[in-house]
Amino acid sequence: MLAQQRNSLTIANDKLVLQIDKRSTKNYLDTILTRAGVSGNDVSVKLLKGDYSVLTSQGWQLAEKSRFKTTFNRPLNISINIQPQQPFIITTNSVNGEASPGYPADVLYGVNKFNRQTVYELPNGSTRFFVPGNLTAKRVLLSGNFNMWSLSKGVMLKTDSGWITDIRLKPGVYAYKFIINGRWTHDVNNKLTEGDGFHSVNSIYYRYNYTFKLNGFQKVNRVQVAGSFNRWNATEIPLTRRGNGWQASLYLHDGMHLYRFMLDNKWVTDPANKTKGYDEKGLIASAINLGETVNFKLKGYANARKVSVAGSFNNWQPERIFLKKINNIWQLPVIMPEGNYGYKYIVDGRWITDPANTCYVEDGGETNSFISVNPNYTFKLRGYPNAQTVRVAGSFNSWNMDQYTMGRKGDEWVLSIKLPIGKTRYKFIVDGNWLLDPANKQWEGNEFDTGNSVIWIDPENSTKTK
Repeated sequence: MLAQQRNSLTIANDKLVLQIDKRSTKNYLDTILTRAGVSGNDVSVKLLKGDYSVLTSQGWQLAEKSRFKTTFNRPLNISINIQPQQPFIITTNSVNGEASPGYPADVLYGVNKFNRQTVYELPNGSTRFFVPGNLTAKRVLLSGNFNMWSLSKGVMLKTDSGWITDIRLKPGVYAYKFIINGRWTHDVNNKLTEGDGFHSVNSIYYRYNYTFKLNGFQKVNRVQVAGSFNRWNATEIPLTRRGNGWQASLYLHDGMHLYRFMLDNKWVTDPANKTKGYDEKGLIASAINLGETVNFKLKGYANARKVSVAGSFNNWQPERIFLKKINNIWQLPVIMPEGNYGYKYIVDGRWITDPANTCYVEDGGETNSFISVNPNYTFKLRGYPNAQTVRVAGSFNSWNMDQYTMGRKGDEWVLSIKLPIGKTRYKFIVDGNWLLDPANKQWEGNEFDTGNSVIWIDPENSTKTK
């Protein structure tokens, strides 16, 4: 297997690792070199010509060289709180996925902005939505992507000052509207909106999942937090005094985030966080890593010298995430953002799929093992014990019939996956033959007059199965 050759900056084995792809453009190389803190004139031009003197003069050591790829190491000169079994991967912050009308796209972060706060969290974990006034209204409902834009759910209770309803939300971004006497309206007290696809807007609310805290510094007049998630905008997220310190809450997407506090126009790292990293300018920043723990395990290969894992989660870099042999099992827990990933193990330089995983994903002509972190749906097809391959395709993957191969468990073929919120059309492909889901009564017609099975992914439920 040919790993995807890309520029990257990672931390591994207490070293900063810089990988250069010589096929990259000058601007692309300049970006990664700036992030690595490499200074000098025309460094990228010199690298493309094979002149590494600028890097070596700044403490970088040539570690590996091939036709297209060159890798450099530099010892970390800062305190990094990283366990060898749980490497932190420094990558460019990005979130995949596009919004569809009524369903906001994933975002790196979010901060709510109200003229008058009409949505807030209760001590019991529920989220309360409030419509002030409108006391002459006969009926008020709350509708949004969290209840599939229902016209019957979300009935609000009339109080002496307006209308309220409480719902359970998981951390994330949500679009909503109020329906007052049958008339749709956005929340006029909420400053955050986005187009609804029908020449109007939906209101946007972020359910928070992270709180930045800074203890002490009582003599400071103003504290802000900024990081890679908001392009280091130091004016956007102020901290407020809380007890003997400062706090600010917000929504953060899973992944690695670098940040610093600004105290009266002076940048400082988080004194309570020992995990550090480099920002785009090569400056030290505090780091947090949000995600789920995935336990990679490979049985056998007792005589192997080294085993690593690589996948779409780390740009297929084979020399970054090494497993440790414990009781003759190669294993490693890794913190990963939610999403769908292909991966393989590399045993003494040989790429193999995971023998314990019979679910596969096709990517660039390669068949890789497939894993979904925090999946929200499990496709299941009962029977067909003699089938050679059972796949699933639909609107979620542009009807690519070769991409996702289901695995056999008991008397079923299954595949757990992260699907977009809202409507998904799909079919199974059994040995090349397209098949409606026999266990799903919901379907709709298509241009081939063969129909498509239909499911709706509801944000209220984190995992759904047929």
